[in-house]
Amino acid sequence: MLAAIIPNLWFFAAAAALTYLADTFLHQRGSYLVNRLAKVRAGLSIRFLIRQMLLVLLIARMGLGENRLFYSTVVAVLVFYALQAPHGAIVTLLRLRRRLPVVTRNIDLSAIRIPDAPANWLLNRSAEKMLHLDIFAVAGVLAALETGRNSLGYAGLAVTLGLAVVYVVALMPSLRPSRLVPKAEKVLAAVDHWLADYKPTVMLYFSGSKESAYQVNMWLDTMAQVEGKPLIVLRERAIAQQLGPTAVPVLCIPGGVHLMNLDMSTVRVALYAANVGKNIHMLRVPTMKHVFIGHGDSDKIASVNPYSKAYDEVWTAGRAGRDRYALADVGVRDADIVEVGRPQLAPIRTAGATTGNPIPTVLYAPTWEGWDDSPGNTSLLLAGENIVRGLLNAEKPVRVLYKPHPFTGTRSAKAKAVHQRIVTLVEKAATARGTDARWAKEGAALRQEQAAARADLTRVEARLAELTGGPDTSRDEAEESRDSHADPALQVELARLRDEWNAAYWRSFGWWEHRVISGAEPRLYDCFNESDAMVSDISSVVSDFIASGKPYAVADSAGLGAEEFKRQNTAVRAAVILSNSAGELDELLAAVADPSADRLAEERLELKRYLLGPDEPSSIEQFSEAVTTLAAKSQVRNVTVEHRLSGPEGAAAPDDSVPGEALTEEDLETETGARAEPEGAEPESNDLDSPVRG
Repeated sequence: MLAAIIPNLWFFAAAAALTYLADTFLHQRGSYLVNRLAKVRAGLSIRFLIRQMLLVLLIARMGLGENRLFYSTVVAVLVFYALQAPHGAIVTLLRLRRRLPVVTRNIDLSAIRIPDAPANWLLNRSAEKMLHLDIFAVAGVLAALETGRNSLGYAGLAVTLGLAVVYVVALMPSLRPSRLVPKAEKVLAAVDHWLADYKPTVMLYFSGSKESAYQVNMWLDTMAQVEGKPLIVLRERAIAQQLGPTAVPVLCIPGGVHLMNLDMSTVRVALYAANVGKNIHMLRVPTMKHVFIGHGDSDKIASVNPYSKAYDEVWTAGRAGRDRYALADVGVRDADIVEVGRPQLAPIRTAGATTGNPIPTVLYAPTWEGWDDSPGNTSLLLAGENIVRGLLNAEKPVRVLYKPHPFTGTRSAKAKAVHQRIVTLVEKAATARGTDARWAKEGAALRQEQAAARADLTRVEARLAELTGGPDTSRDEAEESRDSHADPALQVELARLRDEWNAAYWRSFGWWEHRVISGAEPRLYDCFNESDAMVSDISSVVSDFIASGKPYAVADSAGLGAEEFKRQNTAVRAAVILSNSAGELDELLAAVADPSADRLAEERLELKRYLLGPDEPSSIEQFSEAVTTLAAKSQVRNVTVEHRLSGPEGAAAPDDSVPGEALTEEDLETETGARAEPEGAEPESNDLDSPVRG
């Protein structure tokens, strides 16, 4: 604006170029600033319009207000903006009509015709592309003002308008009915047909933010191994995009009405990994048994949420989970709790499988700050830097791995700042150790092996990208759903490649090198296996690490004192308890350096059985048995209710029994193939003699 008022042509040209570049950069970064500008009526279109108005002002200030170029520019700007309306309308309509009411994976949708998506260049960042066509007009007018040749300005204006018309025309063929996906009713009918054909028996149901995708991803392997016909039901499209690879059928149903209208009558057991409001859309169905399985085993208050009363059963890893509910007294009956172990912990190697490196590795894996400011949520705020400094400055050197929780810093700016300082500490120490003469010899000896490991990483990553296809921006959600088919052999190869990647990753740097580990890879359990000890907080991370049998420390960030801290938190009963000063780290490091100094070894073994259940039968066997047993109870309930409801209407009861009378044990065996509860047994949470739920 200043350049236009002065007026100064070159100043204006430089300022315009800077605004184009800044706008493009901020949009590609998904900047908070550009999002806020849109909220205060300074969105993308307005910013481009202002730039063009200032161009008109520049022409007037340079004394050309009566010149034909001035009027031509005004008209061209108005026509250009008139073309934004059909362009925006077509793009919006295409996106709406290309969006299926569901997102699927490993589900056959061949019964409906889903055409290919429009060319990616047409729809990807379409508003930015359309608006940036004004560059030709701006450049042409500026060239005309500099040279005095109005023809350059007319040419630039014509190119902008011509390309805008071409863009709109290029979009129009995609609006043909043959290029759009079928209507929602037809798609949902096809999904219902698939459900009737597949007949799922056990369902994993999940809803949450995209950051919580790890909570469902941790159950994918278990669902692939469970008895019956598994199905994964998601409620958010963002979760479907974040879901890990699996051969299990996946059905994402964002709309509650659509979900409730689908026929899930063959499902006997529904598993819930999180307590969220959208669970009610499935909990209303009485023909299946509902089970809370959670997404980790810990002493956090979330592990005894009163919401758990809504489920028929609550499955815990071991006896500790049962006792937590008893102590919390939130209304969950002991009879409704089943101990099934933790199937996800199978990859964790036990204490006998130490790293074997000349110096031990200690993992610091704090949890996040939580939804409130309770000092007991995370050690990061009050103890994190002391813990990391204590490990980095230990008398006998150790390697430090720092793996923060994925949510760290998402709510608390202070937690984010502490996290950044810890990252700086670890990276600075890693750089210093890289130049330390003590490690120079080892570094030289392993240089060739590390180069080979990096080459393996590149090879494996290329193969993974080839198999998974990588992010294919040319395909939209509808195409992905259409072309996704279950391939168990592919999943086996992907698992092998990820194990190969993990091995190469740890070989690619020295066993003495400190490391900050963020992101999904390497996985937390891989970090467990590469560590000789761990420091963490009250979270499921601690309970999971106990499966390894290795020494661990837990920070008492709330300052309860060791005895009270252990009384309140089962998982720390065999831990070294750290105050916020982290002065007790020496005890942990002594246990790592000398097994004979490990005074808590027996307590850890006992605590492992209490928290996670017995080693035999395996967790997956316990889990599958629980699914099978509950599915049989669900079928018993359904058959009983069916006969009870048919009796009062005058229909003949089975085996000429009295109408409306409950079935005998023999009747139930005949109808369901499952035995009823023996006389005197504890009644089920959904008692067959109680009113039908739903």
